[in-house]
Amino acid sequence: MSNTSNTSGSQSSSNSSKGKQQDAADEDVPGPMEVLRAARTQLAELTGMEAETVSSFERTEDGWNLEVEVLEVSRIPDTMSLLASYEVSLSPQGELTGYRRVRRYERGRSDTNRPRGR
Repeated sequence: MSNTSNTSGSQSSSNSSKGKQQDAADEDVPGPMEVLRAARTQLAELTGMEAETVSSFERTEDGWNLEVEVLEVSRIPDTMSLLASYEVSLSPQGELTGYRRVRRYERGRSDTNRPRGR
């Protein structure tokens, strides 16, 4: 009987420590606002260009995917400035794992042929 009692106590202790590990892992995962801020900062450091806005983001199994609008060439008037959309991938913790430019356009031009959200 005492062996059964020890086993039950061990399982309870094991489950408790698993719960604590899960809680610690949840604390390491940043929220959306933290991810967005970190992505803008990291992309600016890598490209040397200022990120103006995050036009879309989603959480995936592998982390986060964002589309970030970046000012590439400043012109006068401002409507002639060149912007670019960058597809940015981040780890679940918000570390940038990759990026690529997906389009480049003048600030004053609308893109009516582009699917919504992209």
